[in-house]
Amino acid sequence: MFKEISINGLWKQNPAAVQLLGLCPTLAVTSTAVNGLSLGLATALVMAAANGAISPVRKFIPSEIRVPVFILVIASLVTVIDLSMNAFAHPLHKVLGIFIPLIVVNCIVLARVESFAAKNDPLPSILDGFMMGIGLTLVLGLLGGVREVFGKGTLFSGLDLAFGSAAQQLMITVIPDYHGFLLAILPPGAFLGLGAIIALRNWMEIRHSKKSTAVGHSVEPAVSH
Repeated sequence: MFKEISINGLWKQNPAAVQLLGLCPTLAVTSTAVNGLSLGLATALVMAAANGAISPVRKFIPSEIRVPVFILVIASLVTVIDLSMNAFAHPLHKVLGIFIPLIVVNCIVLARVESFAAKNDPLPSILDGFMMGIGLTLVLGLLGGVREVFGKGTLFSGLDLAFGSAAQQLMITVIPDYHGFLLAILPPGAFLGLGAIIALRNWMEIRHSKKSTAVGHSVEPAVSH
């Protein structure tokens, strides 16, 4: 069961690449890899904590008020994350801005609480929320990295926003003397980049399905013989 939950979150039901949920932060924040990874990890923590908080009390919440209760729990957790980032990574908090509080209304978080945590035990619920969040983080980080490389010629720029000025030397210059490609770091670049990621994921899934079918057909005659 835990393996299936992990595969669903990372690949089969990936929130950004398959379910296409939470596109607003996905498209707005991913101008760099650091921004995408930071918001993705914050969302993953909120999702895991929300699922873990809702699952033990799911039987005591009347169905008529379950959605307001879910949102209240999520809002409390997001407030903790927001204040923590403001205290310990203030420059990064300023860059991400309003998208941290907007995790409250991110449909990914509420969808997993409603569809999984409200019906399952705490441990699987926590894992489901965390793996869905990590699946989202991978897409945000990949999209941010691709846009950053094409837009600025660098990778992991802004790492000092999260870890201090000492981390600035960890920035990688992928293309030296690069003058930038403005489209990549503008919103249209986010649409094009996400479309490319979705297309690549679908191509890999189709290819895997064809291979599985071919192996199945080749095994059947040998078994019957």
